[in-house]
Amino acid sequence: MGYVAIKGGGRAIDGAADALELLRTRQGESGQPLDLETIEKQLYFLHSRILSEGGLYHPKLAALAIKQSLGDTLEASFALRAYRSTKPRLLETPVHDTTHMRLIRRISASFKDIPGGQMLGPTTDYALRLLRMELLNESQEQFQSVAKTLFTNLPIQAVPDSFPKVLDSLRAEGLLPKVNQAAREQPFDITREPLIFPVPRSAALATMARGETGSLLAIAYTNMRGYGDVHPTVAELRVGYLPVLLPHPITGELTEVGEVLMTECEVVAMYQDDDNKGLPTFTLGYGACFGHNEVKAISMAILDRALQKGMKDGAENPSEDPEFVLLHVDGIDSMGFASHYKMPHYVTFQSDMDRLRTTQQKQEASHE
Repeated sequence: MGYVAIKGGGRAIDGAADALELLRTRQGESGQPLDLETIEKQLYFLHSRILSEGGLYHPKLAALAIKQSLGDTLEASFALRAYRSTKPRLLETPVHDTTHMRLIRRISASFKDIPGGQMLGPTTDYALRLLRMELLNESQEQFQSVAKTLFTNLPIQAVPDSFPKVLDSLRAEGLLPKVNQAAREQPFDITREPLIFPVPRSAALATMARGETGSLLAIAYTNMRGYGDVHPTVAELRVGYLPVLLPHPITGELTEVGEVLMTECEVVAMYQDDDNKGLPTFTLGYGACFGHNEVKAISMAILDRALQKGMKDGAENPSEDPEFVLLHVDGIDSMGFASHYKMPHYVTFQSDMDRLRTTQQKQEASHE
């Protein structure tokens, strides 16, 4: 009974939508609308975040969601996820091997030299966080000359089609447990099944894969600071394009139908006894998401390892509690609950005021 209709609400809502549209276009006659390619290319990391949190790999529609939401990441993700919910599911892909990613960035903090070499790629990691004042008056000619200049002076080197995984060398040495293919569980579909705890690891990974970046970072940070015990080393962080394979409609043969930009992180954490041999081995945390979002992938990998520990030994900290983590990292759920407080609560608040007045009157009467 907390929500009531507002008289004249329809006209007010239409007016609010018009005011928002005016806010978006208020540059006047000289203003130019943002085209979707500009958003996708120049707001690259924002665009990647929406792809991930929206849970749908559709670069054009992700750019559209950013445009119509005026850059509000939660609203944009909400719009993209709402669109996804209207589309039928036609096919499912097999499990993909990320070894076949067409990499644009690949680093390891565990080893200086890794098979295939470190590939720094596009990143802000090694730059000073200083404002580039020359961009204030960047001309179109200057903007367009960047790629031309770089490609002219760039030495051409042969790039392998794929790179081996750093974890393979650790498994070969017996420092990591071998992958048990037979024990792989059927992936949990969080879009069709409710989370009923305890949940399998695949449900946790799927939930975090489209979770809100800041939420994942905040909870993972609590673990890193001491409310947990996961202080990992990044074995490998990959950013690149993963080929998507689907069975051919006639032959059934797996055929590449496209590729998706994604970020993958594998971290090595504290060691424990291997259940199969009784020998101590390192433990792993895994993170992967659509787009180029390294902070999210690392945070997800840390929380994956923390949740594994919590599910095995019992949660000692919030970051190890699956129910606490998984029900609070989805930005759209969180935004919805926070935003609902803006809706009319006239009835409930009137009830609160009546109770408060009655309480005050009783106390005043008792003091007389």
